[in-house]
Order: sequence, then C-alpha cells, then structure tokens
Amino acid sequence: MTGSFSLALHALVYLHRQGGPVSSKVLAERICTNPARVRRVAGQLRAAGLLATREGHAGGYAFSGDAGTITLGQIARAVDARFVASSWRSGGTSRQCRGMALALDNLYADLDAGCRRQLEVLTLSDFEALLPASDE
Repeated sequence: MTGSFSLALHALVYLHRQGGPVSSKVLAERICTNPARVRRVAGQLRAAGLLATREGHAGGYAFSGDAGTITLGQIARAVDARFVASSWRSGGTSRQCRGMALALDNLYADLDAGCRRQLEVLTLSDFEALLPASDE
C-alpha cells in the first residue's frame, strides 16, 4: 500500500473535525509528515473535489463534502492508491518463469480489486467512528 492513501485519509479526518481552513504547515505537523507531501496529496484531493483551498492569510485547506457519503474508495482513487502489489516479481521474462509472473500479477490485481470493493462501502464517517474521540 502506498502512504498517500494513509496521508489522505488522515488529512481528511483532521480537516473534517477542524471545520475550517488549515495551512499545509499545520496540517503536516498534525499528521506527522512534511508540508511538501501534504501539498502534493492535497492537490490530488482537491482535483477530486474532496477538499477546498482558500487563499490569503487565513487560508489553507478545508474539508469539502459530506463525510457520510464520501467513500474510502473515492479517496483511494483520488490518490491512485494500490493496496496489494509487489515491487519484485517472481519469475522473469524467460519462458519458464513467465507463467509465474503472470499468475502473481493476476493474483495481486484480484486482491487489490477486493480491497477497493470493500473501501467503496466504507464512508469517511464510518472510519471516523472507529477512532477514539481525541484521535485525528
């Protein structure tokens, strides 16, 4: 799994609970990452309509939408997350290994699709309900 999904989910929960604009610096401090990473992922979330930006001194990022209808699947698509993948493939391009590599690629794709189906039924509100009240 990529860290972008975790960062996006954490950022959206925090912004939803804040209710107002938060700078990338403050958001990065709250979710334990750096502002450049926040800005990159926030750009993807903004493009998907999941957060809004406000310019100026009191500007920053703000949650946009309804936490009861935004699914974790939408968030995953916004950041192009993959949940089951391998950076290394067993087998290679040789004739005897090609079948193993293809079979593993298909297995990973099926597992990833299963994760995505599960995330389509979970909303941001569902996820927030799993958190302790003081956690963001």
